[in-house]
Amino acid sequence: MEFDRATRGKGKKGKEENLIRPSKKTSEEYLAERLKDVVAGEIRYPHTSSVPISIPQFIEKYRYLAKGEECVDASETSLAGRLMSKRSHSSKLFFYDLHADGSKVQLMANARNSTLGESDFSKLHNKARLGDIVAVTGFPTKKNRGGELTLVTESFTLLSHCLHMIPSKVSKELERWSPGQPRDPTSYILKDQETRYGQRYLDLMINEDIHHILLAKSKITNYIRSYLNRMNFVEVETPVMSISVGGGAARPFSVYHGDKDTSMFLRIAPELYLKQLVVGGFTRVFEIGKQFRNEGIDMTHHPEFTSCEFYMAFADYNELMKMTEDLLSGLVKEITGGYSKIKYHANGYDKEPIEIDFTPPFRRLDMIPELEKAAQLDIPKDLTSEEANTYLIDACEKLKVNCPPPQTTSRLLAKLVGKYVEEMCVNPTFIIHHPVIMSPFAKSHRSNDALTERFELYIVKQELCNAYTELNNPVVQRERFAHQQKERDSGDEEAMVLDESFCVALEHGLPPTGGWGMGIDRLTMLLTDSLNIKDVISFPKM
Repeated sequence: MEFDRATRGKGKKGKEENLIRPSKKTSEEYLAERLKDVVAGEIRYPHTSSVPISIPQFIEKYRYLAKGEECVDASETSLAGRLMSKRSHSSKLFFYDLHADGSKVQLMANARNSTLGESDFSKLHNKARLGDIVAVTGFPTKKNRGGELTLVTESFTLLSHCLHMIPSKVSKELERWSPGQPRDPTSYILKDQETRYGQRYLDLMINEDIHHILLAKSKITNYIRSYLNRMNFVEVETPVMSISVGGGAARPFSVYHGDKDTSMFLRIAPELYLKQLVVGGFTRVFEIGKQFRNEGIDMTHHPEFTSCEFYMAFADYNELMKMTEDLLSGLVKEITGGYSKIKYHANGYDKEPIEIDFTPPFRRLDMIPELEKAAQLDIPKDLTSEEANTYLIDACEKLKVNCPPPQTTSRLLAKLVGKYVEEMCVNPTFIIHHPVIMSPFAKSHRSNDALTERFELYIVKQELCNAYTELNNPVVQRERFAHQQKERDSGDEEAMVLDESFCVALEHGLPPTGGWGMGIDRLTMLLTDSLNIKDVISFPKM
């Protein structure tokens, strides 16, 4: 466990208060001492406590107080939270920082205000340790020195106890970071990644930014849900386990069903089930949920992630692009308090942040023409031909673009686009009109059969959305599955497999439909200035 040490400067009596107070006890000795108190009954665990107001509500309610002003009429104000700083000025006067819900308030425990006698008061506060959860009742004030909102405690009850040593937090007023604004995670107290991600509760206690990141993710998800509800979409649930897997180019996780003695797969996308609901008569459906892809872990990829997918009957990709612009620009304004621009440290926290402008309309890049222009290529028009495959293999070798086997045409194109087209997409940009060989579920473009009515939204060179006019011709869909099987036979483990039940559903008639999917974790990364996807996942895999 790694903690930074820092100082606050001199306190009232000229003593320097350390971020981490030196302790003569080892962590094992500290735990043994506290466990001894639990066994002996010195530490108790009350069953409940009434807390009518949260710390954020308390701060909002009494922020009007002037320096030196008290609100003694509010003597029944009760709060609860975790003690993250303790400062003793004498056996009769203690100051604490009480944390809960991503906010903190100062407590002043003075023996003269307490309902306890001096002896019991001193005993109680000597038992209180950093990390303990307490309930307090008292009245609010703003002290003359510093003007910090403070609750003067009259009652102080220990509710639950932290038996392990944790660092205290600096008690100082900072301008609170909010989503959409640059932040400085290099100032984290707790830095060790194994501890941060393996003991997430400790990370949340110590590094307040993480609390606000997860809160922002909740607000982002709720906004998307609210937006779709306003558009008359119906939220549904589809299977997470299935005997077949489809809807995305990825390797699945396999699981074993003991009672049925059969292998099943965790879904990589809910697409095929959602389209079957449209076949069944739901014209607008969406699902927000977990997807699972058997891939590596890096700064932007995680094997378990959250996505939103929706399917809209009687719509095409043009309507979905307009919806995407409307949804994201509105969301950014909601998160930032009315602005369409955010700051993001795309090149690392030691570099200046870049500005991302979500003001619509977003730029559109036609995939193949833009690739040819950027890489100075003249790609054969028939992308299914051996000539096109050979040309792209030679192009990758010449341009030093690495494409490990199998070197299928779709994989070669994806690698080239990644280097030459995606690199141009810093502000929100739609890459449109993917070739048919790259888009097994997208409908062919109405004016060019070799291309599809598809777009991917890229921001800061990272894919965020994928959408298209859905292929609803069952005969063509089977042909696309057959082509995907050839790709699998050539060694591409991420190519699609035939889903017979989905094909039969298409044979019953899927109306013209637009389908759309977005990764909520990556969106949260952008809006919270997070460079590592693990920071926006509550319990990431190591």
